[in-house]
Amino acid sequence: MQLGRDEPFSLFIPAHRKISSRLIDIFLGMRTYEDLLSVAAYCRDRVNPNMFIYALSVALLHRPDTKDLPIPSLSEIFPDKYIGGGFLSRARIEAEIVPTGSRVPIEIPRDYTASDLDEEHRVAYWREDIGINLHHWHWHLVYPFEGDIRIVQKDRRGELFYYMHQQIMARYNCERLCNRLGRVKRFINWREPIPEAYFPKLDSIVAGRTWPARPSGATLQDINRPADQVNFDIQDLERWRDRIFEGIHAGSVVGQRGERIPLTEKDGIDILGNIMEASILSPNPGFYGDLHNLGHVAISYCHDPDHRYLERFGIMGDSATAMRDPVFYRWHAFVDDVFQEYKQTLPEYTESQLDFPGVEISSIGLTTNQQRNVLNTYWTQSTLDLSRGLDFTQRGTVLAKFTHLNHADFSYRIVVNNRNNTPQRGTVRIFIGPKEDERGLPFTFRQQKNLMMEMDKFTVSLRPGENTINRNSTESSVTIPYERTFRNLEQGRPLGGEGLESFNFCGCGWPHHMLLPKGTKAGYPMDLFVMVSNYELDAVQQEEPTGCRDAVSFCGLKDRKYPDARPMGYPFDRQPRPRAETLPQFLTGNMAITEISVKFMDVVIPRGRSGSIGNTLTLS
Repeated sequence: MQLGRDEPFSLFIPAHRKISSRLIDIFLGMRTYEDLLSVAAYCRDRVNPNMFIYALSVALLHRPDTKDLPIPSLSEIFPDKYIGGGFLSRARIEAEIVPTGSRVPIEIPRDYTASDLDEEHRVAYWREDIGINLHHWHWHLVYPFEGDIRIVQKDRRGELFYYMHQQIMARYNCERLCNRLGRVKRFINWREPIPEAYFPKLDSIVAGRTWPARPSGATLQDINRPADQVNFDIQDLERWRDRIFEGIHAGSVVGQRGERIPLTEKDGIDILGNIMEASILSPNPGFYGDLHNLGHVAISYCHDPDHRYLERFGIMGDSATAMRDPVFYRWHAFVDDVFQEYKQTLPEYTESQLDFPGVEISSIGLTTNQQRNVLNTYWTQSTLDLSRGLDFTQRGTVLAKFTHLNHADFSYRIVVNNRNNTPQRGTVRIFIGPKEDERGLPFTFRQQKNLMMEMDKFTVSLRPGENTINRNSTESSVTIPYERTFRNLEQGRPLGGEGLESFNFCGCGWPHHMLLPKGTKAGYPMDLFVMVSNYELDAVQQEEPTGCRDAVSFCGLKDRKYPDARPMGYPFDRQPRPRAETLPQFLTGNMAITEISVKFMDVVIPRGRSGSIGNTLTLS
């Protein structure tokens, strides 16, 4: 109860993390479900609401006796984190005046935080997408910073922190290129002004205050806010950064007893991820500090660094809203650059490490109900029920209608020739990436590899001879279906068993409606890359997983090891071997590329009954 009920709560603030960690431990420590229910009911009306929801959600996800309990989407509990206050006021009026059966959805315009006079607003539809922000919040539920070591210490957790954010950066950079914007410039000089402004237009229902804005030209300053128990200098961030770089180039980091911990080829990225994120798994938090989290804090408090104006933090201080801000991507461009610095110290993959002897890809392509190798994107309108998160005099459904990017379904067709005399098992790895930079010049492999977006990964059995593999886009190992992003917990909920466990855990994953970049009206050229790697070298020995298997590339498997022995991002996670200057020169026999095009239509097309599933596009 150290944090007031109307105070803001942030996972990035160390004191808040410790308090929430204690609450998580209390919830996890309840011996029975009835005890948990009792203590949760007691806490609900006494502790900070944002912290309560976070701690209870983490506990429900990790307690064996609560796996059957549905976890509501945060957009239903706190719609004020995603929808502007003016629209919530209209929803309140709608609920008080209009009978339940006659209510009309409140329409949220696509452009309400800025106009195109701000060039960064060209990609606001992507940054402010509710599904993308829900993914970021839910990922941090599955992978909490602090708490019982049993829920924090998951297999390759630090590496997954690196890879999930690296893929966000690849997708955002591609989105920028589709909208005639340059790639993100990393935020490396923390003493220069931040040119990007952001005015979130959000109100906090809990605090009854507006989220602070950041005008153009804001600068970071030393933070000294006793009320939040946070006090650090920009110089501290610089010192931690330099120590991490020293460890990368020394090939080892310093442990708490002064010992050197080697950054091995296998485990180095995992150790580095734990140091950078500054979870409780960091081998030496006193020496390497809290760089990633306090970077978020410094940016989120740049408008009131010493609390003289009694202002709360900006949206960069909340994992549920941070991805709305353009500076999130500049900060994570720096974070990813640290990881890439380490990756450059590793040996390049040799041809033998990439090849799959006797297995060759003959052809690859995309199939849609339109032109071959042309993917179609467009706008779709969806609704979100606000009634769970708003206290009205009359209950009943109160809907908000918002517009978001979507795409028509497609499938991959891959022809693989197995020249071996015996059946082989392989892992199909599918990526797409932009072909040209902001100047229209072709990318070198060193540039393009960090922009390759993972689309799918799955296992196949290859009989001797020719094999034709067909795979639907809806089966992606990266995404969760539309219904799991914006789901009604009262509809389609299984009664029990494995199906119900999947219903809950599967809330983690990239939203399927954002699987593709927007593209352009003329068609944005991209490379489709397909690789079949040797499953014997990919396999992880463990029991067959139960429950959720969607979005394993970003979220892993519940209570299991990460289901791929290769480094995350393989084969694009390292520098190329000599003379592989372009993507075609990088290929081995078990790889193939072809040019595809992503074509955008600036129209709103109704969504099918099953969300993105079954989205067919008919052009007259």
